[in-house]
This record gives sequence, C-alpha cells and structure tokens, in this order.
Amino acid sequence: MEAYPIKLSYHVRDYYFGERLIPELLGKADAPDGVVAETWEVSDYIETTGSVQNGSYAGKTLHDLVAEFPDELVGEGWRGPHFPILLKFLDASHMLPVHLHADDETAREKHGEPHGKTEAWHILWAEPGATILAGIKDGLSRGDLFDAFKRQDYGSVMPPYEIRAGDTVYVPGGILHTFGPGTLISEVQQTSDLGQFVMPTDLYGNRLSEAEWDANINATLDELKTDYLPRPNPGLALEEGSNRRVLCCAGPHFALERWTLAEPRVEPAHPERFATLSNVGGAAVEIEHHSGSETLGRAESCILPAAIGEVRVVPGGAGEVSLVACYVPDLGRDVVEPLRQAGYADEEIRSLGEVDARPNGR
Repeated sequence: MEAYPIKLSYHVRDYYFGERLIPELLGKADAPDGVVAETWEVSDYIETTGSVQNGSYAGKTLHDLVAEFPDELVGEGWRGPHFPILLKFLDASHMLPVHLHADDETAREKHGEPHGKTEAWHILWAEPGATILAGIKDGLSRGDLFDAFKRQDYGSVMPPYEIRAGDTVYVPGGILHTFGPGTLISEVQQTSDLGQFVMPTDLYGNRLSEAEWDANINATLDELKTDYLPRPNPGLALEEGSNRRVLCCAGPHFALERWTLAEPRVEPAHPERFATLSNVGGAAVEIEHHSGSETLGRAESCILPAAIGEVRVVPGGAGEVSLVACYVPDLGRDVVEPLRQAGYADEEIRSLGEVDARPNGR
C-alpha cells in the first residue's frame, strides 16, 4: 500500500434536529444548502462508504481499501467486514430523538449484523445550560418506562447532565440517550446504523401512527440495557510542551483524543493501528509523512493508515489549532499505562468509558 493521509467524500443526513451549525460554526465550507444534521466523515457502512478524494487511490472506496489492504490500512493482523469505526459531525440545534442502539449481542442475534453501536460524543460547542439525558434511573419497571415515553416525559426516567465544550460522553450499545438543543459534536462509533426510538415522530419529523409508536417503544424496551450511566467527562490531559493532548474516552471499540497544538507535534509510527484526524478549530494543518504532505482544512477529516509511519502535524496560522484523533486502542498500552505514568488514579482512568484499569487489565 502507498500510505498517505486519506481524505474521503462524506455522506450527509438532513434529519429534523439539525440546522446549519456544521458549515456556519464548524466551518465546513463545501457543505450543501439546507439542513445538514450529520456529515459522515469516515464511513464504511453499506451505501455510505466514502470515496477517496486524494492521492493515488482517488476514486476507490474506503471499502475497496479495507478489502485490499487490511494490515496496512487498519492494522497488522486485523480482519473484519468493514472499517471498524464511523466518524461524524452532528448538529443538534434541536433535541435529538430519544433512542438507543443495539449492543453487539443484540445486533448479531436479532438483526443479523456483525456488531452493534457503542458511540461517544465529543462536545465541540454547546449553548449555556445545554444538557444530555442518558441511561435510566433506578427502580423503574417496563410499564413505568412505557407510560413515561407515551407522555413524552423523558426527564422523569432519564438522568439529566449539563454539558459544555470539551466534555465527552461515552455511550455503550443498549443505553437510552438524547441531547440538545444547541449542541454540536464530533461522534465516534462502531460501524453500524442500528437504532430503536421512543418518539412519536420519525427522524424527519413525520408523525407516526399510534400502533407504530407503540411498536417502536416496545422494540426499544426489548433492547434496553440499564447497567451503565453515561456522564460528561472533561477527559485526562497529557501535557506535551506547548501542546495539550486530552484522552477523552476509551473502550474496546475506540478511543478519542483532543489535541490542541501551538507547535508541530510528532505522532510516532503505529503499525498495529490506524488513526483518524479531524480539524475542529483554528487554521489548516499540514500533515507531513515519509513521502510528502497533505493539508487538512477546517472541518476536514482523514485517515492515517497503520503503515504510514511517523507523521508530523504542523499547525498553520498564528494561533492554536484543535484536532480530534480516534483509533482502536490496546487499552493497556495506549490508555492505562501512559495515564498511570502521568499520575492518574485507576478510578479516573475507568471513568473514561469501558476501561479495565486493574493490573495487566486490557
């Protein structure tokens, strides 16, 4: 494989909850007119798989590259049906539907898909007082939940938490959730689009019949998990000179970091894993690698293949730039060990998501 930063076409969803935050606030200059609720920046999900926009693989799809170069693109020894994470920007100008996504077991047994959808939201911007509802309060029966959903009284059964820019919320499959209004996020998730919803409308705001609504609520309750309460987390910082690297969340399916760069940052070679980079603030950056360089503009994303070797990320302009980096971690090596070395307690490390911080935990 010719390893270089791979930029992809992106897929747009115009769901009812979005408006124009992605082009107007985040700065995605080529976004289409009208509602832009989601842009799927890195996707290998069915018909939404992105097409390569740059370099020698231009015109090929991400799925083509996954099939041809699994070791060089995704990581040494990796095999799978598709690229393992899906990355998106999401505009919750209005409140998202109250919904959940299947966990891995439910996805395989009920839907015939290889895995479910654990996800995490990194808050890029939020109006003062913006909140999430996530998880289920203790002591509620199925009947209690059904009645609350029919009253659309979600706050009576779901804990609310205030959010602010820089927070991250880790949400395993099976956990009921919503957020907004007035929120813009970068989301990383497993490559899936399974979902169950309890709202009286569909994702485009169309009213459902009572029978459809009731069926959706019951399907959601069938897949509901109550063993995890997501909470906003500011992350754990690792200072690197004038730069700042925050480990925002982590679990077996992905890790998410926020990099704030005032000077060039060298990312070492990782032949065992890819990384994605998204430019979420400030000027363009230049990504220098062994055979050239690539510019990553505002609100653009790319994949750094596992075989790319060492890269140097150089901020442009006079101020700081901000990037979101995602990858599939070895939790012990990539998360637990560096955070312990920086002085963080195991309890703090576990708060990042699904991380086993016991000795030799992975």
